[in-house]
Amino acid sequence: MEKLQATVVSVHVGIADAHGKEERDSIDLAFDGVVGDRHRSFTRTCFGGDKQAKGTLRRNERQWSAVSIEELAEITAAMDLSEPLSASDVGANLCLQGISELSRLPMGSLLEFPSGAVLMVSEYNPPCRDKGAQLASKYQTRSGKPLSDTHFPKAAKLTRGIVGVVEVPGPISPGDNVVVTVYRHPSWLQRSS
Repeated sequence: MEKLQATVVSVHVGIADAHGKEERDSIDLAFDGVVGDRHRSFTRTCFGGDKQAKGTLRRNERQWSAVSIEELAEITAAMDLSEPLSASDVGANLCLQGISELSRLPMGSLLEFPSGAVLMVSEYNPPCRDKGAQLASKYQTRSGKPLSDTHFPKAAKLTRGIVGVVEVPGPISPGDNVVVTVYRHPSWLQRSS
């Protein structure tokens, strides 16, 4: 298995009715997600465009979300923003540095932290127009051209970050080193020719 190294830049918790997430000195993970976060739960209700019909109750595979500082810089440049896009404003629980293509980590990859906490990647986190509208109302472009609700989804395609589930609870803080084990199918699962 391939191992990557990263560092936690910042951690965030989404409180009820807030559009972004608040930066914290540390976060605690429980088996059902980030303690105090509005997305903490073993289940969630599907929204339009999800895997199941809108309103379907399903397992919550989105207990946490993460972005990389490198991909945020790419999105900032693509949107021509006058100031860097923040992890808090895009709704991430974790901002990492050191993995330039974080959004491309495959399902099953593991993020291990010094506390013993372990997160497992469920999937890529696609950008949405609702978040685009929120960002368009807050950020300005360097050129002075107005932003629309479609700028973020277009700029963040394949760079929006990842979501997943908690495998092992524990605290996470800025400055923590992260060991990422990139998932690969075991050799016994490979079909022989």
